[in-house]
Amino acid sequence: MNPAPNLVLVGPMGAGKTSIGRRLAERFGLQFVDADHYIEQRTGASINTIFEHVGEAGFRERERCALSELLAGEGQLVATGGGAVLDADNRRHMRERGFVVYLAAGLDAQLKRLQRDRTRPLLQRADREQVLRDLAHVREPLYREVADLVMDTDGLTAAEASTRLCLQLASRWSTGGVAA
Repeated sequence: MNPAPNLVLVGPMGAGKTSIGRRLAERFGLQFVDADHYIEQRTGASINTIFEHVGEAGFRERERCALSELLAGEGQLVATGGGAVLDADNRRHMRERGFVVYLAAGLDAQLKRLQRDRTRPLLQRADREQVLRDLAHVREPLYREVADLVMDTDGLTAAEASTRLCLQLASRWSTGGVAA
């Protein structure tokens, strides 16, 4: 059993971090926090607006500060943005302050789940498939590096994935002494 004060979800866009995360948080009695929404609330600007004004580097700095704040707490399920693992400090904080679950999703599943989504700055291009492929090439090894548990969400609804994940977490994670 791996005790950790928080549960952290990592993975690519369209893996289900937010939809699965909400269900898991309710099941385990944790406060759900979507890191991107937290950044938007703290800055008063959308992720797209942040990217437009300060670029990806400026967004990543805000993300680093937000994750540091969030992971200092306890009893939370934090759904990270897909690129949060790019920063070494973020990966260290996740490992030190959370049980990290990598929600994996194949390219076809991502494309299907994201087909109507126009809110993601990195996907504001015609070649979405190539963008997702390129992101996976860089990020997938980092997701695996930081993960305590890997779960493939392909072919599963959010409800099915959260049910399966609850069963796996019950034997692998505790909130620092209180079994989840």
